[in-house]
Amino acid sequence: MPEIAIVLVEPLYEGNVGSVARAMKNFGFTRLVLVDPCPLGDEAHAHASHALDVLEGAERKTLDEVYAESDLVVATTGELSKSVCTSMRMPYYTPSEIRSIVAEVDGRVSILFGRENWGLNNDEVSRCDLICTIPTAEIYPIMNLSHAVAVVCYELAHLPRGTYRLAGKTQREALIEHFGNFLARIEHPDHKRANTLLMLRRVLGRTALTTREVTTFHGLLRRTEWHLDHPGEEQSP
Repeated sequence: MPEIAIVLVEPLYEGNVGSVARAMKNFGFTRLVLVDPCPLGDEAHAHASHALDVLEGAERKTLDEVYAESDLVVATTGELSKSVCTSMRMPYYTPSEIRSIVAEVDGRVSILFGRENWGLNNDEVSRCDLICTIPTAEIYPIMNLSHAVAVVCYELAHLPRGTYRLAGKTQREALIEHFGNFLARIEHPDHKRANTLLMLRRVLGRTALTTREVTTFHGLLRRTEWHLDHPGEEQSP
């Protein structure tokens, strides 16, 4: 079953951190990761209630560490791209759709929640594999941090045990790097390259690649590169 980590990026209010711990434990999640949080004291403990073990067991990490240790990273955001031509926050999925993507795999899935005042920035979002948003009413679309965590945890609770292991972050990053080198090799326009790789990251994120599938993609790229180097020649088996 996926190992779900709830990651709070620079939370501003200790009461919200305590409430997040409580919401997580309500749905059976205990792995809380804090990235540069506000000081935590009596208010955080009071809001955590009977989830003090989750709060006190929270890991302190940098975002770089979170990305490196995760097999899949999901960014939660209320700010969405308006067009598929803008790939930063597109395509996006509801929590129930995210559930269907991660349900059959095994590995660490980190779900990022941004700052209460302005969420996750573009650089943080660009390094994530999937975009998740909670459908809310237009008249008041912004949710309290702990409420957003509760909705996501509710949807992901009681996931069935996985049947195969997800390709790791390092493997996917190596594949994206290979695609980047390939785009340069075929002289894909410079101004389109970054956006193309970002779209590729989104595709790889939602397809939950296995190790064998990653290897196959590398093989296809290498075979194409060989034919570029040896035009007209027949490659031996």
